[in-house]
Amino acid sequence: MTKEDEVLLEVSNRIATITLNAPGRMNTISGVMLDLLSKKLLEADRNPEVRCIVLTGAGRAFCAGLDLGSQAGKTESLGVLDDTGANMAEFDLREAPPIVLHGIDTPVICALNGGAAGYGLDIALGCDIRIAADTAKMAPGFAKRGILPESGGTWLLPRMVGYARAAEIAFTGRTLMAEECFEMGLVNKVVPADQLMDHVMDMAGEIASNAPLAVRAIKRMMRAAETETFEQNVHHVFLQLLPLFRTKDFKEGVAAFIEKRPPNFIGR
Repeated sequence: MTKEDEVLLEVSNRIATITLNAPGRMNTISGVMLDLLSKKLLEADRNPEVRCIVLTGAGRAFCAGLDLGSQAGKTESLGVLDDTGANMAEFDLREAPPIVLHGIDTPVICALNGGAAGYGLDIALGCDIRIAADTAKMAPGFAKRGILPESGGTWLLPRMVGYARAAEIAFTGRTLMAEECFEMGLVNKVVPADQLMDHVMDMAGEIASNAPLAVRAIKRMMRAAETETFEQNVHHVFLQLLPLFRTKDFKEGVAAFIEKRPPNFIGR
């Protein structure tokens, strides 16, 4: 397997599936994978045929964090030189996967097939929706390693579960099993491991059947609402609504409703 194969992208039925593909090291993130994952996410987001993205991992883990295994005994900056010699500490954060995830308009479902730890947890939390296998778990062990959630966790966790619960998760670093993640609101649902991708693709297909311009606008405005006032968001939503009224998809949606039939949206 070449380095280029460490992140795979496949498009089918308007759904892009991106797979972290280094199962031998539990999909830990190398410098190469950082770059590849960002590029694959942007490629899928810019593809007019793609209406939903599914992000998952190969093998028994989703992502066990940054690839520090090759760094034993090294003292270079942050100890995060990957096996190509690339210094991940010098990676442009504006191009990092968590930033890209937060900025793209295409909905992203995380198919949490196994453990998500450290950086991998932040990536999972950065997705819009998380569906977990009953064997999956989240391991926010940053405090146990002398670091902090470096890629969005400190911003995302309090917004998802409230400050007190986020503090409990982050300060203790305790591993959370799938059902506890569901109870806390960290995942949308928990399903049998052998049915995970079926459930994920069903939801992705449901999203992909809707008007893509409207879905992207909804995501954009929901993300904006996290930092805007109510009045600001209502104003910006109105500005998004006006061009949607002029689309063929809006006309199709109204016609399908009146004619009591499924709509056929074309993304224009």
